[in-house]
Order: sequence, then structure tokens, then C-alpha cells
Amino acid sequence: MSKHEDSWGRLDTEFDYYLLDMKPFVLKHPNRTERQQCATWIKKLCDPATCGSGLIGRKNRNMYARLLLHMLKRGVLELPFTCKPEPGSLKTLPTYMSIYFDEPLTGRSVGHSGAGLPDWVTGELGGFTDDSLESFKFPPLIYNTSPPLISIFLSAIYALFHSPPLPPQVDAGLKAGMSPDDSDLEARLNSWNLGVSPEACLEHFGYMQLSTCCSSATVRVNLNIKVLEAKHQEEKLRLQQRHDADVEKILDRKNGEIEEMKSMYRAKQKDSEEMIRRLEKKVQSVLRESQVICESKEKQIAELKKMSDQSTDSLKNEWEKKLHAAVTEMEQEKFELQKKHTENIQELLEDTNVRLAKMEAEYDARSQATEQTVRELEMRVKHLSVEVEKGNALRQKVTQEKAQLEIHIASIVAELQEANRRNTILQKEKDQQREQHEQTVQKLQAKHEADMSHLHQEHALSAAKASEVMEDFEKTVAQFKQQLLDIEHRRHQEVRDQGIKFQQEKDELQINCEKKVQERTRLQQQHSAEKDSLVQERQREVSSLERQARAALQQHQQHTQEWRKRDAQRISDLEAEVTSLSEKLQGAHAHHKQQLAELALLREEEKQKMFLDKEASLDRLRSDMECIRSDLETRHQQEKDAAQEKVGER
Repeated sequence: MSKHEDSWGRLDTEFDYYLLDMKPFVLKHPNRTERQQCATWIKKLCDPATCGSGLIGRKNRNMYARLLLHMLKRGVLELPFTCKPEPGSLKTLPTYMSIYFDEPLTGRSVGHSGAGLPDWVTGELGGFTDDSLESFKFPPLIYNTSPPLISIFLSAIYALFHSPPLPPQVDAGLKAGMSPDDSDLEARLNSWNLGVSPEACLEHFGYMQLSTCCSSATVRVNLNIKVLEAKHQEEKLRLQQRHDADVEKILDRKNGEIEEMKSMYRAKQKDSEEMIRRLEKKVQSVLRESQVICESKEKQIAELKKMSDQSTDSLKNEWEKKLHAAVTEMEQEKFELQKKHTENIQELLEDTNVRLAKMEAEYDARSQATEQTVRELEMRVKHLSVEVEKGNALRQKVTQEKAQLEIHIASIVAELQEANRRNTILQKEKDQQREQHEQTVQKLQAKHEADMSHLHQEHALSAAKASEVMEDFEKTVAQFKQQLLDIEHRRHQEVRDQGIKFQQEKDELQINCEKKVQERTRLQQQHSAEKDSLVQERQREVSSLERQARAALQQHQQHTQEWRKRDAQRISDLEAEVTSLSEKLQGAHAHHKQQLAELALLREEEKQKMFLDKEASLDRLRSDMECIRSDLETRHQQEKDAAQEKVGER
């Protein structure tokens, strides 16, 4: 179990490293749809339901993560990451996907040419020239008929593999005629994985080396080349379709941008047309005013012509007054027009400033919301760190309790050893007491035998004495016999009493020993039972505590991983949102500045144009007035000269 847990932890750590390495490549990826696909796949890989709780599921998940990281480093996303992940658990990656890990990490363009080969094919065919590679091209019909062609090739390969073997002599002769290039090409083609298991390939090639001919080998090589060409054409068609899809996406995006530019240009054109209409109205009003002024001036000129007969000084004064009034009126109109123009520009600037203030307020509000979100995320990260510290403290506490339990178990084991030692000591004492009892029994038996022998000796002596002094003591024989019988009876009685007493003592000692042995065995059994129960109880407690600690640690690790994944996803989403908002804001600022510059240019051009028109009209009026004045002066001088001549003639 610990080995599985170690391997699971190692695979999870490797997956975390893959995610950390993947983050900058995902954020710096130029295509937004592919970034979204990467985010969807990363979310799918981080889901615990996809990999399950086994070792194979984690390995498969790590293979997906490694493949995605490799594709991101190359800068090109390919299947299965170009489409959305299927619901449920991940499918096992095919064995041919391992070729991606052997490719160098150089980015390549999405749009491949129609005649280009994939990197893995060119890597395998590195020893061939471009002419030999060009000779492997198929006609355009391959693009439409590749699946039937592959089925035909596979059926031909099946027929070739199950064809009857040729004689060995023919096989050896034809193999001797093969060139080294053909053998090298055969070895190179045989090294590729064409969907057949390695065992079948080895068995088939071993069989073919022994029982096939060179023609069948060349046919097999040609069929393998055709299968590879069909695979190449399929991959080229898939790349072409992917390129067409990417080009179509780019065209759709460009068409959308063109439509946006068209709508913006139409809006600008409408604004410019509206401005032109306003300017035309203003020009028409100015023309009408100038016509009115011209008419009034003509009327004034007519009146002046009518009044030219009057005195020169009065006419001149009146004309100068009218001219001065007209000039002041023109200056007043010019001042009013400039004032109106400045008011319009001021209104436009105020409107622009209001819009800028509004946009700045919106940006400030968004930035404050973003900062608030960042602060909340920081607080959440701090809270998570505090929880992680609590979990570490809990783990340390559990480890301390485990150490205390181990110390307690060690003390119980020491007590058990002490009890075993005492049991052995008691067993030794029991053996010693048994030996002492046997020795006392042997001593009593020896003493009894010595007493019996002593009695027999005394009896023999007394019999000898009796036989010797039988004559002397015939009278006392009966007495001696009686005494002897009494003594023998007494001796026998004593011997019987001693034997009975010895037997009783022996029985009592044996009973006491048996009782002590039974008591000791009972105590030993009770002690061993208590010891076993205590050990089992401690083991159960330790196992339960270990299970609880392991479950708590695993749950804490799962929560930590989930929080980390969720926080990383949230942070990446917020960073992407902040970058998009900053890009939009910069675009809006640039667009607004461009609009302000265009409006300022239009206003400046309009102002210069109006100023030039006014100056031109005033210059024309001045020139007309000067001409009229000079004509009137010359006419008045002529009339005066004529009047003087008439007066002189009179």
C-alpha cells in the first residue's frame, strides 16, 4: 500500500510540475481559441474523475499533460487538443503519440505546403534524398480515395503474410542479390510502427527471413512504402484541412474586423456628411448675408449716385460714415462668427472631457474592482496558508501521538519481556524445588535403608549373642524373644509410620507443587492473554489513528490541491480578464485620441477655411469699395472741373 501511495504522490507531483511549466506557454499563446481549448483540457485533466483512483489513470493523465506541454512548447496544437474533451474518463493515448516527444522543440507554422512531409517522416527518411522523396508522391486522387486504398494495402499485406513460403534455395539466392540500400530501406521500414504488435512483427520477420524470397520482401517493402505514402497523404490532407480551417477562421476574423472598420467608416462618413451639410448651411447663410450686404451696398451706391449732386463734403462724410458702419458691422459679424465657432469648439471639448471623465471613472471602478478581487484572492491565499499550517500542526500532533503510542508500545513490550523473564525465573525456581524435593526423597529413602540395615545388623548381633549365651540365658530367651518381637513390632510400626508420614509429606509436596504449577500456568496464561489483548488494543488504536491521520492528510491534500487548482484557474482567468480589459482600454484610449485628433484637424481646417473665406470676402469688399470710392472721386473731380470750367466761361 505504501508503494502505491508513493507512486501516486510521485505522479501527482510530476503532474503539478507539468501544470506549472504549462502556465506561461498558455498565457503567451497568440490564438485565443486555442488558449480556451488549453484551459478546457487543463480543467479536464485536473478533474479527479478523469483519472480515477488507480495508477494507470494517473499515468495516462500525466501522458496527456506531457503531450500538451510539448505541443505548447512547439507552438502548435494538434489532436486530441484541437477539439473539446469528451465527458467521462480519459481514453488511453495510442502508442504512436510517443513520436511527439522525440521531435525537437522548434515551432512550425500551421499552414504546411501541399508537398511537404511531416517531421517524423522526414526524420525516419533522413538517409534519402529529396528526389527519392519526390518519387513517393501520389496523384491528387489520393485525397479522395485514401481509405479504400489503405484497405486494399492492408488486404494485400494480409495475403502476403499468409502466402506459402518459397524454397530456401530461391530465398538464399534472391537475398544474395539484394543491395545494401534495399536491406537498409527494409530495416528502416520494418522499424516503423504500422499498427502491428512488436511480437507479431518479430515472429513474422523471423519467419520471412527463413522462408520467404527476395521478391516477396520487395513487394512487402513496396506495400509498406505505399502504406506510409497513404499515411503521409492522410496526414497531409488532415494538415491541409486544419490549415483551411485556420485560414477560414482568420478570414472570418478579418471579415469581422473589416465589417467593424466599415461600420466605423460609415459612422465617420455620416458625421463628416453631417458636418459638411452644416458647413454648407453656414456658407449659404454667409452667402445670403453677403448678398444682402451687396444689395444694401448697391442701394447705398445708388443713393450715393443720387446724392452725388449734393455737396462734396457732406457726401464724403456720409459715405465715410456708412463705410465705417459697414466695416464695423462686418467686424461685428466676424467677431460673432468667431465667438460662435469658439463656443462650438468649447462645447465639443466639454463633451469630450465629460466622456473622458466618464471613461476614466469606469476604468477606475474596474481597476478598483480588480484590486478588490486581487485583495480578496490574497486574503484567500493567506487563509489557505493558515489552513495549511493548521494541517501541518495537526499532522505534527498526530506524529507526536504516534511517537507516544510507539513509546507506550515499547514500554508494554518491555513489561512483557520482564514478565517473560520472571516467568523463566519462576520456572527455574520450580525446577530447583523439584530437584530439591527429589533429593530429600532420595535422602529419606537412604536413611530408611540405613535404619533397616542397622536393625538387621542389631538383630543378627542379638541372635549371635542369643546363640552364644543360649545356655546361659535359656530362661531369659522368652523374655528376649518377647522383647525382640516387641522391638521388631515397634521398629516395623515406626517404619510404617515413617513411610506413611513420608508418603503423606510426598503427596502434600506434590499437591503443593502441582497447585503452584497450575497457579503459575494460570497466571502466565492470564498475563499472556492480558498482554495479547493490550497489544491488540494498542495495535487497533494505532491502526485507527494511522487510518484517521492518513485520511485526514489525504483529505487535506485533496482540499489543498483543489484550492490550488481553483485559485490558479481563478488567477489565470483574472489575469486574462485584466489583460483583455487593459487591451480594450488602450484601444479605446487610442481610438478616442485618434477621434480627438481627427476632430481637431477638422476643426482647424474648418476654422482656416472660414478664416480664409472671410478674409477673401473682406478683401473683395475692400477692393470693391476702393474701386467705387476711386470711381466716385474721379467722377466728382470731373464734375467739379466741369463746374469750374462753366463758372470760368461765365
